[in-house]
Amino acid sequence: MAFPVPTRQDAYIVDFIPLASMDTVHHMLLFGCQTPVSTHSFCVQGTCEDEPAIMYAWARNAPPTKLPKDVGFKVGRSSGMSYFVLQIHYGDISPFIAGIYLLMSVDTVILPGKRVTDADVACDYTSYPIYPFAFRTHTHRLGKVVSGYRIRDGKWTLIGRQSPQLPQAFYPANKQVNVKYGDTLAARCVFTGEGKTSKTYIGGTSDDEMCNFYIMYYMDSRHAIPYMNCMEMGSEELFQHIPTEANVPIKVSPSHMNSVMHLGQSTDDHDHNMKLFQVSAWPQSSLQLGQVSGLALDSDSNLVIFHRGDHHWGADSFNNQARYQQRSLGPIQQSAILVVDPSKGSILKASGRNMFFLPHGITTDKENNYWVTDVALHQVNRTLMALGEAFIPGSDNNHFCQPTDVAVDTESGNIFVSDGYCNARIIKFSADGKYLSEWGAGISPARIPFQIPHSLVLLPDKKEICVADRENGRIQCFIAETGEFVKEIKKDEFGGEVFAVSYNGLIFAVNGESLSRPVPIRGFVIDYSTKDILDTFSPNKKEFKMPHDIAETRDGSVFVGDASSKSVYKFTTEKLHHSVKKAGIEVQELEEMDAVVQTKVKQDTSKTAAIQEKQTPNKGERVLPVIITTLLLIPLVVVISIGVFISWRKYSMYENTHGNQREVKAEPSSVRGILGKIRGKAVGSLNLGNFFPSHKGYSRQGFDQLSTEGSDQERNDEDSSDSENEEYSALPPPQSSS
Repeated sequence: MAFPVPTRQDAYIVDFIPLASMDTVHHMLLFGCQTPVSTHSFCVQGTCEDEPAIMYAWARNAPPTKLPKDVGFKVGRSSGMSYFVLQIHYGDISPFIAGIYLLMSVDTVILPGKRVTDADVACDYTSYPIYPFAFRTHTHRLGKVVSGYRIRDGKWTLIGRQSPQLPQAFYPANKQVNVKYGDTLAARCVFTGEGKTSKTYIGGTSDDEMCNFYIMYYMDSRHAIPYMNCMEMGSEELFQHIPTEANVPIKVSPSHMNSVMHLGQSTDDHDHNMKLFQVSAWPQSSLQLGQVSGLALDSDSNLVIFHRGDHHWGADSFNNQARYQQRSLGPIQQSAILVVDPSKGSILKASGRNMFFLPHGITTDKENNYWVTDVALHQVNRTLMALGEAFIPGSDNNHFCQPTDVAVDTESGNIFVSDGYCNARIIKFSADGKYLSEWGAGISPARIPFQIPHSLVLLPDKKEICVADRENGRIQCFIAETGEFVKEIKKDEFGGEVFAVSYNGLIFAVNGESLSRPVPIRGFVIDYSTKDILDTFSPNKKEFKMPHDIAETRDGSVFVGDASSKSVYKFTTEKLHHSVKKAGIEVQELEEMDAVVQTKVKQDTSKTAAIQEKQTPNKGERVLPVIITTLLLIPLVVVISIGVFISWRKYSMYENTHGNQREVKAEPSSVRGILGKIRGKAVGSLNLGNFFPSHKGYSRQGFDQLSTEGSDQERNDEDSSDSENEEYSALPPPQSSS
């Protein structure tokens, strides 16, 4: 192809930088001439009509060539060279060949009325390496979820997971997975036989079922196999270790049947819209949090909480130059980062003592590194890496001013920072922390710049990054590679503020309190394509005060961290309970049920009927509860009898010793006292997490590892106030209050 020399004056070439790879290009030649064969198209026959002059040649990944100082090739007006002509000889332009690997069950039988039936398929892989890049699931009407995995050295790695009731396209696979000789490929289809009156078999009609997991892969063309399959039933021993996510149904709303959704997105199949409900019993014990500023999920789907301990962002935290004014307080002594079990809320790991001053945003990368922002330090931190200068605000390439959040592209390793309260920009860095580019707000009708870009999320399937532009009450999305503006989501329901944004096939966001446009403070579920609000959600009994960040899991659970109330709320699509099958054992996880132990002389049959299954039990099923109840009551009766006997003995001895004296003893020797203790333990009032901090003489050994000891978790709620729980921005825009 010919290119005109970009000058009408004499100029000199002093450097050649080849942008090519020997994977596709065998060699390149650069010619100079006065008249090229063609100036209009690629792939022309020939180079120059006049005599071509070879200026540069390249092959086999050669390094750039730089001429000596003051030496150059003369081109331009008086050189007789008006065009460059680049000639490329391509190598093998298709080094990889695509193929399909199908895992398929052929002998599964789904029993009528049985709520869960698993179809498991697994085969050892014995060929050259393959690289999955897409997957497709397929069942008929009874399928709830299909998941595919690679097993290597006993570790299960997800290739893809989806509801077969969604459009059965090829969805992007987990890009971190490759398959090599010695690995095992496995898949599980989860079916339900509820509503069926006869057995369902694998077959080709609409009344039959199928269990297929397709892997679209590529492999080296020298060893390419275009089609492979696996139809072997997996062993029970192997599938005892399958991740729990494979057993959790992905429920699909009828209105979403034609929507392409991300892996693991869960919706409510009883309503026409996705509906989230608060899990009021989460966490099961207090987490003892300060202001919650950031939430994230690690690679094990555990919840990561970033909080401020005993520090808070107040009106006097910064001066007019955004410099932190409370350094004398020292860093936060508590563990500012807590890894929490998403199902129970128990602390699994704690870290971050004496490291942070005012935490803000947090995210994790594929190696489970924590990327955090600290508005007091004006820094972005990761293990062994810090961007920005501690306590020094700035607006250049090497400084931040109260940065708010960070996002990491797991494919390229590029780092994106929203900077933040003082600077209205998004900055892009390479994986090693080198500044690459930055941009401001996208074009909107009013051309309004960012006003506190507060939260970031990467959309891996769209290769975009979205920003919660807080004080403008909008979400803006950009192409991650270039920063080019894509779209804006702005709703009246936001009320002028959007604090946080997240993504899992759908957009999740939370708004905040706005004095100019008062609306309820809520969470939002938004369709990315249509921008429609699919659902709103908020706590049942309390209200959001300042929801500061949001995160969601693959199974559809949504977590919201509230800075003002120092709380984390959990929401799911299940109103009362959901079932999870772990290692072949079905477990019922009750989420909104209070257990009370009561004894009555006469059985209340109406209340008993209310807690039974909604199906009529047979004789055997009626007898079993009676036996269990009897067995449970026997120890209770024995304990009560012993208590009565002890009370009687003490009373008799006291009477024999003191005659008719009636001094009242403060001993819990009555039957009522014993029952009170039994009742207290039955409803779970003995909480070790609260017990140990309340007894100052307890041994800390064993608790330091989880950082649950009193000194690490305690805080004085009585000294806090609503004003102390708020954040402030000392620099423009002046109307911001967080």
